[in-house]
Amino acid sequence: MAENVSSGLLEACVVLGVSNERLKELSLLQGKDKEPLVEAEVLQVHAPPFVTKESSSNGIEHNHAPAFSRVQRRRSFKKKRDRLVSTISNSGQTNEPAVAASDDLSVPQNIDLIALPQLCFPDGLRITSESREDDYHFLVFTDVFGNQTHGVVAQYCKPVHFHPDNGIHQNGHRLNKLQRLFTTYSICIISKYPYYNALRDCLSSFLLQLKTSRMCEFEEQVKEFSAKLALVPIPPPGPLHVVFNLRPFQIELPSRLDVDRPVMDLDLHLPFLCFRPEQILQIISSILMEQRVVFLSTDWAKLTLVAECFMIFIHPLRWQHPFVPVLSRQMLDFIMAPTAFLMGCHTSHFEEVAEELDDLVLVDIDQGTVLSLCSNKLELPDVPLTARDCFIFRAKGLQLHYDLDVCRVGSRTDINELRALRRQWQHKVNTVILNVTMELIVNIFSEVCDFLNYEHRVFNSEEFLRSRETTDHEFYKKVLDTHIFHSFLRDRLNRKNDAFTHMQLNIRSETRRMRAMTESPRRPAMEEIRKYVRPENGLSSRLGVSMPNLADHRLLTVPVRQTSMRTMPFHSCSWSPSRPIKTFKLPEFPPPLAYQYVKSYYNDLIKELSKAISTATPDDSALLARYYYLRGLVNSVAGKRVDALGDFQSLYKTDMDIFPAELLNALVESLPAEERRMAERRPDLKRLISWVKRENERERARPMDGGTVKRFELPKKHLHMEDFVRRVQESGIVKDQDTIQRLFEALTVGVDSTSQSVFYLELEGKHSLHVPSVLTASRHDGTRDVKISSAPFLLLRIPALKIKTSLRKETFEANLKSECDLWHLMIKEMWAGRKMADDHKDPQFMEQALTNALLMDAVVGCLQSQKAIFAATKLAYFDKKKLEVPMMVPKTTSETLKHKINPSLDQTSPQAVDVLLYTPGQLGVSELDGGGNPKLWCALSDGKVLVFDAASWSMQHNSVQVGKSRQLGASELDGGGNPKLWCALSDGKVLVFDAASWSMQHNSVQVGKSRLNCMLAVNQQQLWIGSTDSFIYIINPRSVSCNKQLTEHRGEVTGLALEERTDKFSQTVAYSCSEDGSVIVWDVTTLQVRRQFRVSCNRLQCIQIHNGMLWCCGRDCLLEVRRNGTVHRKVSLPDHLLSSPRGFSSFLLFNESEQLWAGFADAGELCVWPCRELNKPFIRIQLKDCAGVVCMIKVKNQIWVGCQGKTRGKIYVVDTDRYTVEKELMAHDDSVQTLCSAEDRYVLSGAARADGKIAIWKVE
Repeated sequence: MAENVSSGLLEACVVLGVSNERLKELSLLQGKDKEPLVEAEVLQVHAPPFVTKESSSNGIEHNHAPAFSRVQRRRSFKKKRDRLVSTISNSGQTNEPAVAASDDLSVPQNIDLIALPQLCFPDGLRITSESREDDYHFLVFTDVFGNQTHGVVAQYCKPVHFHPDNGIHQNGHRLNKLQRLFTTYSICIISKYPYYNALRDCLSSFLLQLKTSRMCEFEEQVKEFSAKLALVPIPPPGPLHVVFNLRPFQIELPSRLDVDRPVMDLDLHLPFLCFRPEQILQIISSILMEQRVVFLSTDWAKLTLVAECFMIFIHPLRWQHPFVPVLSRQMLDFIMAPTAFLMGCHTSHFEEVAEELDDLVLVDIDQGTVLSLCSNKLELPDVPLTARDCFIFRAKGLQLHYDLDVCRVGSRTDINELRALRRQWQHKVNTVILNVTMELIVNIFSEVCDFLNYEHRVFNSEEFLRSRETTDHEFYKKVLDTHIFHSFLRDRLNRKNDAFTHMQLNIRSETRRMRAMTESPRRPAMEEIRKYVRPENGLSSRLGVSMPNLADHRLLTVPVRQTSMRTMPFHSCSWSPSRPIKTFKLPEFPPPLAYQYVKSYYNDLIKELSKAISTATPDDSALLARYYYLRGLVNSVAGKRVDALGDFQSLYKTDMDIFPAELLNALVESLPAEERRMAERRPDLKRLISWVKRENERERARPMDGGTVKRFELPKKHLHMEDFVRRVQESGIVKDQDTIQRLFEALTVGVDSTSQSVFYLELEGKHSLHVPSVLTASRHDGTRDVKISSAPFLLLRIPALKIKTSLRKETFEANLKSECDLWHLMIKEMWAGRKMADDHKDPQFMEQALTNALLMDAVVGCLQSQKAIFAATKLAYFDKKKLEVPMMVPKTTSETLKHKINPSLDQTSPQAVDVLLYTPGQLGVSELDGGGNPKLWCALSDGKVLVFDAASWSMQHNSVQVGKSRQLGASELDGGGNPKLWCALSDGKVLVFDAASWSMQHNSVQVGKSRLNCMLAVNQQQLWIGSTDSFIYIINPRSVSCNKQLTEHRGEVTGLALEERTDKFSQTVAYSCSEDGSVIVWDVTTLQVRRQFRVSCNRLQCIQIHNGMLWCCGRDCLLEVRRNGTVHRKVSLPDHLLSSPRGFSSFLLFNESEQLWAGFADAGELCVWPCRELNKPFIRIQLKDCAGVVCMIKVKNQIWVGCQGKTRGKIYVVDTDRYTVEKELMAHDDSVQTLCSAEDRYVLSGAARADGKIAIWKVE
């Protein structure tokens, strides 16, 4: 969301210099001091509003628009000065003083006028005998809440004439001989945004005007200049810049790159011109360790610009301490602050600074040195070696010299063309530097995310440090204890999808991908798969990249290749795809400061934006959203509040990422009663206002600090079951609650059940398996028998473990002495787990069995008692399950089932799979970026969507949450065209898997909080998801981003359908329905409603387009509906099912046989009607042991039916020609919630919460 939105560029414009009475005093002292040092004062303050709406003729004041009135009156600054001394212009004419006798100066709340003169004249103010050149520098103001305001200061000289006898000018004639001296004035523009270059250009343009004007016009000119800047709207984040004219310059305001980044209107290559890459790393390291850093320079402008560059370099980490890049001489005592800080001062103050403290990090910008007062060089830990080497390599390749790039360019005669050329070059350089510095931060902190427990908000810092190189420990120990890192952890735990997340996904190494594969049952990467796949199992000629042949067992045994981060080549990466920048030019500013002219200006601006909206193509929704945003902003400032609400409502269909929640909240609260009634007459605006109210309630309920972050620590007291489960989950050892409860039982063997508690023992890292030969002998499914016997050793017989396998004739024997019983338990458990994994085609069973074996080893090592082996038997879950219930899988099921995926792998309990949608890959996409594989989209309960790459059935992304408009994925280079499997879990979390490798590619994303009911792949840019919260969320399958919503439905969205184009000139049309019977027809290109009607039935559950007609399924009937919404034909419930409370559950229509197939929620049967004659008797197909039909799909000449069995979920495969059940598949431990087809080669099924897995079935 775009927060802290300011309506205009300018917050205030302040003029500072010497007051008239002080000049009078100085005239009496002439000759005693050639260049006296004087105290600067605030002379003028100009802040919005600059014009007010005039009263009507009857004396009644109308409601003021925000452009012309201030809602909250800021504190005033009053000056009363006598006009004792006059100043004159260069022409020597007499002028009025700059400040009126009693001016009421309105001041922004967070600006301290007392300190401002010192900051605007950090060298002091002197009366000189010679004029000086104009000088610019930059300021940063920070309030107690950490909110920053920025200032650009221009200093310029004006002549001052004194009479030797204190005479003054009258009527423009000299009465006595005048003495000519010069004084300096400062004009400080204050803005909420760091538009350093743009505001400097504005001041440069204004000073050209001032130098040729009379002094009596000075105050009015400053006011007019300030009013113009206040009329400039701030562009929203994205690919649209705002341009306006201040002759002779054309000023361009760049937008933020994304909602999480600040404005970057400065030259990021400046530090690279001042320092070597090694020194830049030292400065960044000092900032990350929260040292006391002082920048030194003889140029005040460099201090702020260079310091701000380093603040951008460490993004997304944010400096949490005092940040004062400009300290005047009077402010040097700030360096005594007992906290970390980043400050800047003049090089001449070096000795004063050095005398105060000896632990400062001094950065001399002019000399390019970084040192500590303790020694001649900086003795802080270096950044990690891998990140250091990569950064230095990148920095040495930067092209930082503009003149070299424009050698071939001809001379330009237009100054604005020259400036535009320079801006383009700077934009290119800034983009490269942003990628280099972001890559540095990612290389330093990317592994942190692997040691986070998101559910319990815990960071396991000890384990993280153990995973680092020994040489890097000192660096990380210092950084991990800082406030800046704590804030970074909070953002990661909140799953913030920012530039760090995007680049982290892009540069994820092959080592991490392969390690993730060994930690979860995911398929190997396609690069490894291709080594083991025969050509006949390769790509289909129809698809760019297809799914692998799941019958090839070698795909599951790809060796893991270990690589070192230090030996990896440096590949160029980007945190964000580059987008072409568009500009929008504002109308010319109104000449006089009058209400009617300002109003006319806003009307012209709204017309220009409306014209831009009408000419923008619907495909460029990002640009369209920026135009809507700007028009809404201007409408709100101009007092057209209802129109502004309508513009912001349009962001739902274009780009929700820039939705201005704070501005919208203020807009709704300021609505007068009449305008509120007007807004509530429009359903879309009424819903928007309701959303604002709900968000305000949620915001009040959120913690002020964004959520706590805990460091994992071993407990110091005994724990009961509930606490033990939580602590083990926090540690990351095990997440499964049932396994932790069995571990608790093992550790409490012999403890009274009434007072059962356990002191937490560190199970991780102390005990591990170190007998490779035993594991080699017992691996795979060749194990036949494992038993304990005795082996002769000298005159004794010692315990031995004998393993008989099918791979070798002789029995393998291991003399394990006292560990024989333990190894017997562990190998039997792993054997049973492997057997179940093979039978159920679920590799997670093997992983769980290995976890159980490791826990057995840890428990025995920790307890060190006679009951240790008995305690370890509590963890033998699979071995006991094999003995208790024979886990035989029916032959038909075993032959048809190819693989299972667990989308709830990282959850403490399974989550329901509510919807699955497979999307094939795209043709013509390079294999380097994923090739265009087919996808499977999986919607789970409560609005979560998971995406799997169907080429290898790997989860591509963590999750997408439909409804929170969060940018999910990284660059489109990260598997953008691969087939994907989308999996929606509870509470709106969406996981995405790349089907080419079954690797998780993206972090989880929240998309609402409700259950998802349906999915529809509309085109290559849109995937629609219908939710129970009545919204339709639109995901871009290529970028995997969800930033659009359709909000026209008023009830739970239950069905989606797409009407194919009849010819290349026709528009694609989509249909959606909600449970209240409402059907909406959408134009897919513009996302506008074309038609809307309502059908009469009991809960409309799904729809389908067939032969140009819309078929609707309600609980009580099936309806064939014409395009205009009138019912053509109706099929009621069969007589024998009239008592069924839930009636129809699903239906199918297909052209081959012109038949209508229907299933029922409370009956184990299917009914088939001929489509041409629905009145004819129907055919009944009985489904044995079926309690109710949930879903159906057609694959080739088969109907696959997902059901709720009497004991477990089943799938029935029905032949469409013979109307017989060909296969009965024991699919899941819970009901089958959804089915989808992948290229007619595989069928994917998703189960309800008790099972929570996805099964992949081979189609015959």
